[in-house]
Amino acid sequence: MARPAEQRERPLLSVVMPVYNERASFATTIEAVLRKQIAGIDKEIIIVESASTDGTREAVRQYEGHPEVKVVLQDRPRGKGNAVREGFEHARGDFVLIQDADQEYDVEDYDALLRPLQRYQRPFVLGSRHVSGWKIRQFNDQRGLVELCNLGHRIFLGLLNVIYRQDLKDPFTMYKVFWRDCLYDLHFECNRFDFDFELVIKLLRKGYRPLELPVTYRARSFRDGKKVSMVRDPLTWLRALAKYRFGSIYRSDRRHASTTDQFSSPAAIGALPASTPQPRSTIGTDRPRLAAGGRLGR
Repeated sequence: MARPAEQRERPLLSVVMPVYNERASFATTIEAVLRKQIAGIDKEIIIVESASTDGTREAVRQYEGHPEVKVVLQDRPRGKGNAVREGFEHARGDFVLIQDADQEYDVEDYDALLRPLQRYQRPFVLGSRHVSGWKIRQFNDQRGLVELCNLGHRIFLGLLNVIYRQDLKDPFTMYKVFWRDCLYDLHFECNRFDFDFELVIKLLRKGYRPLELPVTYRARSFRDGKKVSMVRDPLTWLRALAKYRFGSIYRSDRRHASTTDQFSSPAAIGALPASTPQPRSTIGTDRPRLAAGGRLGR
């Protein structure tokens, strides 16, 4: 999954942006990301456009040839998860950040999310929308539907925490930020929003425990273009929760399971890994090591 690391003087951030039918918000989002300056970090933006029907593809193609942008055009829509996976394949950075084009999140949160990675404190960070209370989504129209969404979040959050013995607040956030090396040898297959579950679960099973940091979040309604299916997608989430609890998570079949898969047995699910897999730095060799649970070792 991860490309060979390149040697560079400054760390590079790969911003993976899946785009499908976001004509109203794409231009504002991409310009905000392009303007965003992060101290000590360069960036590349990988836009994966999934054959939109509303004119978004034409807007995306205007950025072909931009020095900070790589445009990937899919021949048909296969789902957000599929687009993110394809973006991973093109990522060259030391760090990876997932950025939707719907303006629900604020790019000014990049600095705080990247700081633990920059300082080698944690290899995996989640931008949590769950700062206070349990109502993550709040918008004025479709009140009944938004309450159902918030309740669903709590149910699926509870299931993930129980099954994988975690205490996470918002693993389904868009802002997932990590060292690209964390993806090494992982096998991914989900194409829709179940990829949020698959990615977090497989990073957990590989031994990376995320640090959750609060982010700014403005929920958009289904009338504004939200694409989650209230019937189809919850079924795929249940499947992901059950399927990825056991079995190999690696491309190279199961040969790593006995040594690398920290959660290969029920008894191991609740335990910290003996050692956290070490991201490989491309910006110098003298750095602290990450101890169990992704914390900074001495």
